[in-house]
Amino acid sequence: MLVYGDPVAPQDARSKLKTLANRLLFVAAMSPGIERHALLVGEFIEAGELLQGMADARFAADGQDTVGTIKPDEWSFLLGLAAAVRISWQSSFVRLPTLLPVNLGWRLPEEILCKPAEGFAFYSLYPEGYLEAAGQSRLDGSVRVIGLRSIGVPLATMVATALGASAPVTLRPVGHPFRREFSMSDRYFEGLARGVAGIAIVDEGPGLSGSSMGGLADRLEDAGVQPGRLHFFPSHAGPPGAEALPRHRARWRQACRHVVDFDALALTAKNPAHRLANWVSDLTGPATDGLQDIGGGVWRARRYCDEAQWPAVNPQQERRKYLLQAGGRNWLLKFVGLGREGARKTAMARRLSEAGLIPEVAGYRHGFLVQQWLDLPEGSTLKRPNMAGLNSMARYLAFRAREFAFGKTGASLEQLWDMACHNVAEALGEPSARALRLRQPGLCRLERRKRPVATDNRMHVWEWLELHGGQLLKTDAVDHHAAHDLIGCQDIAWDLVGARVELDIDAESLGHMMEAESGLGADPQLLAAYMPCYLAFQIGMSVSAAQGCSGWPEEAARLDRQTARYAAMLRALIATGEP
Repeated sequence: MLVYGDPVAPQDARSKLKTLANRLLFVAAMSPGIERHALLVGEFIEAGELLQGMADARFAADGQDTVGTIKPDEWSFLLGLAAAVRISWQSSFVRLPTLLPVNLGWRLPEEILCKPAEGFAFYSLYPEGYLEAAGQSRLDGSVRVIGLRSIGVPLATMVATALGASAPVTLRPVGHPFRREFSMSDRYFEGLARGVAGIAIVDEGPGLSGSSMGGLADRLEDAGVQPGRLHFFPSHAGPPGAEALPRHRARWRQACRHVVDFDALALTAKNPAHRLANWVSDLTGPATDGLQDIGGGVWRARRYCDEAQWPAVNPQQERRKYLLQAGGRNWLLKFVGLGREGARKTAMARRLSEAGLIPEVAGYRHGFLVQQWLDLPEGSTLKRPNMAGLNSMARYLAFRAREFAFGKTGASLEQLWDMACHNVAEALGEPSARALRLRQPGLCRLERRKRPVATDNRMHVWEWLELHGGQLLKTDAVDHHAAHDLIGCQDIAWDLVGARVELDIDAESLGHMMEAESGLGADPQLLAAYMPCYLAFQIGMSVSAAQGCSGWPEEAARLDRQTARYAAMLRALIATGEP
């Protein structure tokens, strides 16, 4: 099934460097505390992204990684930022060394391709976790540290800083996602293991295959490096997924792995300053009870009286979220991303909250949006909106269409239809896919009519809170236009289609209500073009989630029922033109 995206954003390297320099001056002038530390980590991430883009530009020019993929002065700058993060973290956010000035005289390509780090944006992966893991590893500066791009550039720098090792090296995995390979000069490869006591391989993951870490380990072992000299710094302690090679599985069971996960880093940390509840105490007041983990679908127990009514979730893909009792109120702490991405989403949330469209926002602290949690009587999840609810929904969509037209775009209509035909062939069979292709409209013409905005992309019934009188508040409103999937920012018609499928609302009528609210309507032809794509994407998401729920049979059954519903609607659409 096709559901995931791999966005790569072109950026002006010189502008990115200047912005980084200015923001570091701002960080240096801040008062001590978690907010300064969070901004410092965010700029460390941005610097790592810049070096990643520069390294990939040189890789593209040379056709391989070489000794000069990242230059010594570039590594020195990133190592200086990593050292500052380390001092800030270990001093409970009190101390900050003098930050190295940014060398604006670097020779830069005009444009670099930056790949947002998924771990920092979606999966609550913190650089400080690698700092702690390295500190507990009992390794020292004699180790060669190798970071696998993209995210491996900043993470390897953090590991090298903690170990007192020399500047890392970085390699770009290439090829099929489940069978990664490496292209590097002979000199570069021969130098990886020469004169070092061990080799630390740093990356997030392992994912479905673990082939990035595993592929590099294969090559090193085949060249004579003893397995005992290899050390792995992953983001979690679990094994690679279902696509892993037997050799990689066997190695992983025996390998030296060094991990400090989020729970150990920020929930049960020995240092109180490092605990999430204390990061947010100035926003919420002192906690009166411990954090309650409501991720992985646990939140459903607070919204539904009967477990039989629970909607399906993907436990492995849900963002971290916690319930905190403090200051006489309940607060939701949800991970929305580190650094500038988290700050951007928080700014969106504030505007939505000020407009009365989502629950109250208290603020943001180092990756987590802090928001009021509403415990409403008799459950608070929408069943079917009345007229007040429809007006609320139209106002919400009109606000997004008017205020969040960022100019970014997600998958093109051609990409969406390719996904739809592929998923239909997988789920319903090739004859259905052929029938769908016959319905394909003129995509180039429609593409020019799209007006991309930061769409909600999650209009499901359980995503709404129904207040007294039927007014609606939206939950989970800032993530899904920038999620780890291929949809991204679309025309607001995508959300109208979502309302049609998930809430059985007439999409054109809701579009007319939205137009009366803001003057921005929806193109009926875009609605028609989006409908099969939306259904096929949801089928792909449900099937993929069910495949990862082998340990949760009840969840897999819910997902299977959800898949069947979308499939029935898609069959009807292909057969009759109406879902």
